[in-house]
Amino acid sequence: MHPGLTHRPARRDDLDALKCLMETAISELQRPFLDDDQIASSRTIMGLDTQLVDDGTYFLVEDSGELAGCGGWSRRATLYGGDQTPGRSASLLDPARDAARIRAMYTHPRHTRKGVGRLILSLCETAARHEGFRRAELVATMAGEPLYRACGYEPVERLVDERGGVAVPLLRMSKAL
Repeated sequence: MHPGLTHRPARRDDLDALKCLMETAISELQRPFLDDDQIASSRTIMGLDTQLVDDGTYFLVEDSGELAGCGGWSRRATLYGGDQTPGRSASLLDPARDAARIRAMYTHPRHTRKGVGRLILSLCETAARHEGFRRAELVATMAGEPLYRACGYEPVERLVDERGGVAVPLLRMSKAL
């Protein structure tokens, strides 16, 4: 892990900065995997779910005081997507039966390969374990898949999400906690 990394739970007053980071990450880090129309579609199906901030399960990571990344986990049914994404559900999951959801992981392009994503995953997995969850599940973009595989997540199902108007390839992944 990069020595300057610090973390804390995200707050409502962080929302504008988080949205800016997400926009930059979607626009730049997805470029090797998606065309312009798919990136535009990604903005509809991805993004910030403020429920995570309100639940206290969303973290931000700073590198020497600069916002480097963000991500969180959820005890709620929605698997991925932001406030604007259709089909969300705030229903609570059963830790004995359901997998915790790893959600909305983003790293600023200037801060990739510094351990930001691994730190967030570790924070999320530890918190979910403390609440009794035995598995975690996430939906990976093609850009995020290598990180999740390196952290022990296994592919479950290839998905295509067309809710943003254009098909975006995704991968549902799971890990035992």
